[in-house]
Amino acid sequence: MTYEPPPWPDGGGVPERYPSPFSQPHPGSPALIPPPPPQLETVPAMPRVARRGRRPSVWLFGALVVVSVALIGYFLTFLGAGASILGFAMALVPFVGVLFAVRLIDRWEPEPRGLLVFAVAWGAIASVAIALLVDLGISGLIGNDGSALRQLFSAVVQAPVVEEVGKGLGLLLIYATARRAFDGPVDGVVYGALVGAGFALTENVQYFAVSYLEGGLGEVTGTFFVRGILSPFAHAMFTAVIGFALGLAARRGTSVAGAMGPWLGGVAGAVVLHAFWNGSALLGDFFALYVTLQVPLFALFILGVLALKREEARLTHRRLGEYAAAGWFTAEEVDMLATGSGRRQALEWARTLRTDRRTVMRTFIHDAAALAAARQRALSGRDPRAAEDERVLLERTALARQALFSL
Repeated sequence: MTYEPPPWPDGGGVPERYPSPFSQPHPGSPALIPPPPPQLETVPAMPRVARRGRRPSVWLFGALVVVSVALIGYFLTFLGAGASILGFAMALVPFVGVLFAVRLIDRWEPEPRGLLVFAVAWGAIASVAIALLVDLGISGLIGNDGSALRQLFSAVVQAPVVEEVGKGLGLLLIYATARRAFDGPVDGVVYGALVGAGFALTENVQYFAVSYLEGGLGEVTGTFFVRGILSPFAHAMFTAVIGFALGLAARRGTSVAGAMGPWLGGVAGAVVLHAFWNGSALLGDFFALYVTLQVPLFALFILGVLALKREEARLTHRRLGEYAAAGWFTAEEVDMLATGSGRRQALEWARTLRTDRRTVMRTFIHDAAALAAARQRALSGRDPRAAEDERVLLERTALARQALFSL
């Protein structure tokens, strides 16, 4: 038996095949939708198998800890404790701003916390260490005479290629080890932005510390204005391009080997953006280029993220609509669970109940978004465990819904 979901709330309706440039065939076997039970008694726990493929290896975290010790030693040796602490304190300001922005993107369907921590840690530790080692090797091979040509090569070719490859390797590891938590382009943008934010955090520590040592408060203030105020999202935007490419591969159920092509394409895009940014600081009037080119580019990036979020909302609405047609939700609840405005109104309504039930409502919203994603993974045939996730999340959303309307 098949069910026709209610139309998308823009009134245009949704045909049977999901009309999106990011859609894919549906060869999989999602869980059958049974009629909803009259009452649920207990909260079903997510089975242990459902968490496989949704977290990075503990060995990767262990390796990052070892590298971080070496990195801290490097900073303390060459920059000193005082300058390093000052640089870190100043670097936290743009870093927190980027985290807040990423949180807004990922608010309603947050990715596993371990993967978010890993993404930041990879950017802040591993990718910086890779860049330092490769830069040291290149300097040993071709030298660094401080000439204008050498500086241009370092800024426009060497740094963009080395840094974006280093950051992109972290995203490839997430794709390879935790692909069940990589549902599409929005997830890729989130992971990519966090890797970039982590890299920028450590890089800014070095820039701010060196500026302070060389020119005191005056120079470090100028450096902070350029890097912390004018361009806090630069690295996040560059690496998000790689995440977007891998997100498209994930949406189509591409294997790790098959994802190498999209990964290379994403790295190439990130390198071009990075080189363009660095080149504008060396080859022209930086502030004029910043206003005329970089600001519009960042605006386009924001519009692109908003467009991706809307596509994700359409897909969530479509999948939850199938449950609504089977009786698990009403059409109005599907609109509430799949749209940002509906979710905000739902939280406000939950606050007005006799007992504040916003926590229950957040759980309901998050589990419903995860339910839609699980059903999509099952439909695409790329996750053999998705049907079990779907079953458990369906029961969890039913219980949360029941708790919201209980006296």
